[in-house]
Amino acid sequence: MKQLRNLFICIAGLISLQAHAAGGDDPLLFSAAFEQFEMRQEGADTPVAWNGSFWIGKDLNKLYLKTEGEALDGAIEDMELQLLYSRAVSPYWDMQFGIRQDTHPTVTRNYLAVGYMGVAPYFIETDVGLFFDTDTGQSSFRLDAEHELMITQRLVLIPELEMNVFGQNDTLTRTGSGLANMSFGLRLAYEIRREFAPYIGINWWQKFGQTASYATADGNETSGSQLVAGVKFWF
Repeated sequence: MKQLRNLFICIAGLISLQAHAAGGDDPLLFSAAFEQFEMRQEGADTPVAWNGSFWIGKDLNKLYLKTEGEALDGAIEDMELQLLYSRAVSPYWDMQFGIRQDTHPTVTRNYLAVGYMGVAPYFIETDVGLFFDTDTGQSSFRLDAEHELMITQRLVLIPELEMNVFGQNDTLTRTGSGLANMSFGLRLAYEIRREFAPYIGINWWQKFGQTASYATADGNETSGSQLVAGVKFWF
């Protein structure tokens, strides 16, 4: 996609300029992390789901690539990619700007993205995003929050909440205006190493409003729960 390529070139150039200006005091770093890479059991289906990110940059300026999605029987059901320029605005928070692409079975949507990501009080990892599709006029809001509760030095309980709100109905993506869906996960991880932790857990989800009506009309469920097993890792 041309927009994605141009944004990548602009952000990479900005980071390069920062690198020359700062010298060796602020080295160029990178990191990759998957908070979720798991199999989900719901009825007869066992989809594979993921939620991860990669960043490269310096202390104040970074380039982020975020991805999440779900695949069933080797075919991608839904996938999201975000390419973002991230700028630190405080010790614990970054502002992020860029683009997001959603791939659905019937359509692909492209959004402008504005985000605010960091650590809220009580060490709640928070990712807030506003998205706008210039082609359809669709807007959306997302809140994603999680917290790690250390039970022992290696055993960690991780509650996570995600909710999505849309500005208008979209018959192709089957999402309705207002609060569309919400999910709550509870995962128990064991850190074999700090960078590698297998886990088990459960994930509850619910659709609301017109989104639930679309699901009912399509013969799909509007709520449910999934047993999950996977691994989180970073390097």
